Amino acid sequence: MTQQSYKHIIRWGIITATLFIVSLILWNTYAFFQRFKDEERIKMEILAATYKRLATNMDLDADVTLEQQIMGSNYSIPLILTDEKGKVLYFANLDSAKVKKKGYIQKKLKEMKAQNQPLPIQYANTSKQYIYYNDSDILTNLKYYPLALLLILVLFFVVILLFTQTNKIAAENKLWTGMAKETAHQIGTPLTSLLGWVALLKETDENTSIAQEIEKDIHRLEVIANRFSKIGSYTPLKEEDIVQLTKESYEYLQSRLSKQVVFNFTTSVPTLKIRVHQELFAWVIENLVKNAVDAMQGKGKITIKVQEESHGVTICVSDTGKGMSKAIQKQIFDPGFTTKKRGWGLGLSLSKRIVEDFHQGKIYIKESELEKGSTICIKLRQ
Repeated sequence: MTQQSYKHIIRWGIITATLFIVSLILWNTYAFFQRFKDEERIKMEILAATYKRLATNMDLDADVTLEQQIMGSNYSIPLILTDEKGKVLYFANLDSAKVKKKGYIQKKLKEMKAQNQPLPIQYANTSKQYIYYNDSDILTNLKYYPLALLLILVLFFVVILLFTQTNKIAAENKLWTGMAKETAHQIGTPLTSLLGWVALLKETDENTSIAQEIEKDIHRLEVIANRFSKIGSYTPLKEEDIVQLTKESYEYLQSRLSKQVVFNFTTSVPTLKIRVHQELFAWVIENLVKNAVDAMQGKGKITIKVQEESHGVTICVSDTGKGMSKAIQKQIFDPGFTTKKRGWGLGLSLSKRIVEDFHQGKIYIKESELEKGSTICIKLRQ
């Protein structure tokens, strides 16, 4: 069993143990609450019996010390004594600052009727009185204790969830950074050798045009290697002409794509300065163009539009491809997600990271309709 598996088992073991302990505390709290409530009911029944005993005891010389002690022992349970018609005869343990306010006692009486069954006092002359009461402050506070405990439990699981998601994102970022730097390192080795061969070709004065084309592609490999090396590193932004940069980014691909792909480039302004990282931004445009070409299966029209906004710019890439369903739209920027038979599914997820993490911008699907095409846009601030 791997160390990761052990960690997974330990984590779920802790969560299970926590749930068990909290459930046990909640059950014990509920049982204690019910027991305490029953005891308060018994105490009120004894008090009702005491009232009846005092009212029916005709011996003026009888010792009523015990009855007086019972009546005086209630200093925590609010109660109201009424006659058969609901007239208040006596009350105890109510808020002394409010008892003189109009309607206060009747309001408390209504609360007591809703909370506990009244205790009837039946006298020999067939008249009746009723004791209404509320739960004591201790019992009321105890009633809300399980809710507080549940809230703590919810917060506990939220913290665990956030911690797990943070660890997952950190692991993904670490993997991406390592993959990018390793790719840059691997590309760099053959590049050095190729540059040497190009130098030799130029010295022979033969195949100069071939050497120039090879040199272009070598430069392209250098750009790619440099892009990958920037992932996970500090990349300062500089003011660039976003119109010219966008145009140059797709033109390299245009000359190497099928002639059945028609490009249309429009802009609302001839030049526009935006703070970007030149190589990484060009990578995003190329990813969007490649994605559009794949969606059209190498045949159709791609429209690239640069639109100046009040505080920045919006660049949209539209295609006439197969479009995306709602389900695919929700996952299209997720690492590893792809609808192609080949590929890693990293192009759009890398583009999202470059736009949002490196440039503090936004990349989103503006619109997509099945069998009609899609439009993906980038928003950047000046």
